[in-house]
Amino acid sequence: MKSTRFLKATGGIACVVFALNINAQPASSSMGASTSVGTKADDSAITAAVKAELLAATNVHSKHIHVNTRAGVVSLTGWVPSKEDKSGAEAVASKVSGVKSVRNRLTIPPKGAVSVGAG
Repeated sequence: MKSTRFLKATGGIACVVFALNINAQPASSSMGASTSVGTKADDSAITAAVKAELLAATNVHSKHIHVNTRAGVVSLTGWVPSKEDKSGAEAVASKVSGVKSVRNRLTIPPKGAVSVGAG
């Protein structure tokens, strides 16, 4: 009985190790243009840092800004109330460590289309 449980447990561990090895292949492997686990972790850290900096920026209304990072390239989407907020968001994002470039796809809605609160 104990040996059966042990074999089931070690079999499960072997499957997890195998799955991790498959998913941890570098981007230069036969998997094509996929990114490595390390790159994804770096991108997640960059995204978190950019979001934190945008929230801390007093000159940018960042409540409706979405941040995504791929291979160090940060994409900003969503909307901001003014050109100043749009350029300010790009400036804040570009100063974060690890950011290679910023794709600013923020939009500015027509005056009166939305109300802007603190953020």
